[in-house]
Amino acid sequence: MTFARIVLASFFAAAPVLVVDIRPAVQTETTGHDADDPAVWIHPKDASRSLILGTNKVAAPNGALVVFGMDGKVRQRIGGIDRPNNVDIEGDLAVLTERLKSRLRLFRVSETGVTESGTVPVFEGQTGEAAAPMGIALYKRGRDKAVFAIVGRKTGPTQGYLWQYRIEGTRATKVREFGSYSGSGEIEAIAVDDENGFVYYADEECCIRKWHADPDHPKAAIEVATFGREGFTANREGIAVHKDYIVCTDQIAGGSQYRLYRRKGDQAAPVAVLRGTADSTDGLEVVSRPMGPQFPRGFLIAMNSSGKNFLLFPWPEMRR
Repeated sequence: MTFARIVLASFFAAAPVLVVDIRPAVQTETTGHDADDPAVWIHPKDASRSLILGTNKVAAPNGALVVFGMDGKVRQRIGGIDRPNNVDIEGDLAVLTERLKSRLRLFRVSETGVTESGTVPVFEGQTGEAAAPMGIALYKRGRDKAVFAIVGRKTGPTQGYLWQYRIEGTRATKVREFGSYSGSGEIEAIAVDDENGFVYYADEECCIRKWHADPDHPKAAIEVATFGREGFTANREGIAVHKDYIVCTDQIAGGSQYRLYRRKGDQAAPVAVLRGTADSTDGLEVVSRPMGPQFPRGFLIAMNSSGKNFLLFPWPEMRR
């Protein structure tokens, strides 16, 4: 390598991370007690009629799945859930973790609302917090369209913290236990990149971990990578997949930040940080497609602890 190329490479390696301040365009109404995790159902024809699903994370009878319109208004509340934790959507299927019942609750989503379709147990044979489901991400495998739920829990071993289930109708069959854990903090936030076949999860006080999402992949038992070890002020929390980035929350009181890593290529360091106004963000989701005049490049939706609600931030134009 020539001297000029060495200097150029060093310049780009040391380039400062882009920092972008974001402000919400919409705030949802309160979930009631303790908002935790959002998911978005996108209407196939009219983005303005899309729905936001969020959890009210308390014990029954107040624990609930709350459904909002894109204006932030409550459209529906499904109560009686015993501490719902996280929720995810794949197509018209929504699944949430019911922590105090050690099970998943399955729902169907359409433009007319959300209806429950069944429950399935998880972490069978485990006890206490090792049997308490928290995080969840749904994965649709490209080659056969099989749908899987990858589920985390309140605590677990250093290997096999996550359990993966194949969802068929209202049945769930465990297909593997996987996932490394540092032993410090917990693992809650999980996100899947369907297109590229990877699952990402936040080992809260350590790093972001990357594995193959397909349980039948020849290297399914081997961790692909870890990153996000440096630069966090607080816990690594909500994770989401944008068309260009992997987004991870830095759970800062009064003004959480969102660190952006390349979806493809080198993920060693963030390429940008979004500075928001949400308090102690836990759950997080992003939508990469245009969603109407308020959200021409999509949006980031973040749990806002102090407001017991969710904030919708227009996705910024990423310019240096």
